[in-house]
Amino acid sequence: MKTTGTRRSLAWLPVVWCLTRLLLLLFVLKVYVFPGPDVTSDVHVIYRGWYEVLSTGTFPLRDVTWQYPPAAALAILSPGLLPFLDYGTAFFVLVCVTDLAVLALMTYAGRRPGRSLRGAWVWVIGVPLLGPTVYARYDVMVTAVAMAALLAGARHPKALGALAAFGALLKIWPAMLLLAARRRSAWVSALVTGIVVTGAFALTMPGAFAFLTFQRDRGTEVESLGALVFHVARHFGWQGEVKLNYGSIEFIGPYVSEVSTGALFLTGAAFGWLVLWRLLARRFEEHTLADAAFVAVLMFTTTSRVISPQYMVWLVGLAAVCLYFPGSRMRLPVVLVLVACFVTVLEFPFYFANVVASDGLGLTLLFLRNGLLVAAALVAARALWRAAVPRTLPAPVPAQPVRTDETPVSS
Repeated sequence: MKTTGTRRSLAWLPVVWCLTRLLLLLFVLKVYVFPGPDVTSDVHVIYRGWYEVLSTGTFPLRDVTWQYPPAAALAILSPGLLPFLDYGTAFFVLVCVTDLAVLALMTYAGRRPGRSLRGAWVWVIGVPLLGPTVYARYDVMVTAVAMAALLAGARHPKALGALAAFGALLKIWPAMLLLAARRRSAWVSALVTGIVVTGAFALTMPGAFAFLTFQRDRGTEVESLGALVFHVARHFGWQGEVKLNYGSIEFIGPYVSEVSTGALFLTGAAFGWLVLWRLLARRFEEHTLADAAFVAVLMFTTTSRVISPQYMVWLVGLAAVCLYFPGSRMRLPVVLVLVACFVTVLEFPFYFANVVASDGLGLTLLFLRNGLLVAAALVAARALWRAAVPRTLPAPVPAQPVRTDETPVSS
């Protein structure tokens, strides 16, 4: 029997979703112009160009901005399903439909006994906090696959494995959903799906793995944690420059390679911590799978050489699945991530010119956003460890043998 609060929540969810998504569509369709750089140029120029190449049956072999696994081709080609619309409009419509499907999934799942609609609210509120950028990238599609995988994980480990593998072939990071998977069938399903899908692309489309070499040569993107070093250093005479490189605005110049190596070291350290957690974890609850996935993606996003604004939608989606479970330990980190989403839309695209110029406002926004991500990662990691790894108990004191007096009692 539903409470009054639950019924009210169910009534307001679609209303808030419709109002916020209408606003996003008005921005990406240029009915209203959002302040800052045009965030839709990636769709109209880059995605459209990839679409033309992919339609010929090959990957963009000579385009260093193509840095995605082979199944990403499906997302780029998807606007072809709506031939009566131009490419950009069709893409925006499909992203919006995917967004609506996620809402329906989270609402349906959240109404089950022992579940919560908080997850649906995190999704409804978190996505528009990122501004129109979220509709001008294909990350909503990837996040939808990842969320479906986690929701299926508890009862259907094979579905978890298959969806996680397919998501990883769209954009690597969903592979981390398997961190806390305990059923062998989930891993087998992931392996089989990965082999089948990858093999199909390798056999039918040349250049399926070209993205690996393009990713290797990336630098330090201006919004990343490591970039803060150069934003500050520019005020003390650092002689590097900011330029468009590999499809993003990056720092180029002295010591950039060293900072990029440092970011890779932090990512490796995060991976080592996650492996250690997995080896020592003993208490697995129904929400542990989602909590572990959220922590893993949060740590890798925070330490990455690139923190593009659309990466934040990954965290919003995983945060929504965490709070779908009332027992999740991730409530505070989720709040920190949502605040970071709001700061993200301020630093890009609203005040991106200030970020590129490394002025006071740009530095403040970057320190605040990246600081929130670091804080969220540390708090979330601590909560995950304490929830799953038992504390070392003191060694039990050996019981003293009971002494019996075998000497007969004299009478």
